[in-house]
Amino acid sequence: MTTLIYDGTFEGLLTAVFEIYERKLSYVKIRKGEWLSTALFEDVLQIYTDSNRAARVLKGLQQKLSNEGMKRLYIAHLADMDDEDSMLVGYIRYVFDSPHNVEEDYGNKYVLRLSEMVRMVRREKHRMEAFIRFQELADTTFYSAIEPDFNVLPLLSRHFKDRYTDQKWIIYDLKRNYGLYYDLHDVQCIALDFSTSSPSNVISAFSENEGLYQRLWQNYFKSVNIPARKNTKLHMRHIPKRYWRHLTEKF
Repeated sequence: MTTLIYDGTFEGLLTAVFEIYERKLSYVKIRKGEWLSTALFEDVLQIYTDSNRAARVLKGLQQKLSNEGMKRLYIAHLADMDDEDSMLVGYIRYVFDSPHNVEEDYGNKYVLRLSEMVRMVRREKHRMEAFIRFQELADTTFYSAIEPDFNVLPLLSRHFKDRYTDQKWIIYDLKRNYGLYYDLHDVQCIALDFSTSSPSNVISAFSENEGLYQRLWQNYFKSVNIPARKNTKLHMRHIPKRYWRHLTEKF
């Protein structure tokens, strides 16, 4: 059994697949990070992302999968789940080793698991689109902090760019320490330095009207709430409690 260590990127994953076929490795497991083990007889291969090798694997996948199939593979990788990288590699190897298209072959454990992961990531994406709340900063940029279960930021870019084309905004994933910044023209990835202060203190320069906006929204939320129809269990099913700390109406 050979353990492959890669950097966690989709390009890095494809590079790892290239190495598997080039070295004719049969039994492998793959994980993110750096090789820290000191085990004497552990067979470990550190994968260094290579754009050319990744492109060759990508081209091969595009010949075997539909456009939707390629999109689903990328989305599954964004699940960013521990111990699932080996499953993704297993799926890719099954794609290459099969003479036919395997996208609907749900009898295969890799195809079935990929479908489950895609469904979870897409559900989280839709929740983020519904639950993200922006706060206006003094420079008129709108900021929102999120902590999604999965790495859905790349899937949110188009939705918010189309919806908020006339304002600058930042959506920041506190769990993964990177965000999206829209400057009225393009969306780019950014990283903020919270090393000397908490995120709430760093993003503290709210506009003068932000407090008023928040109170208006909170009052509206209270006014439409009907105590006699309160159903906490149903409410938490639609809006899980882990999202509450970033919802203005829950402040």
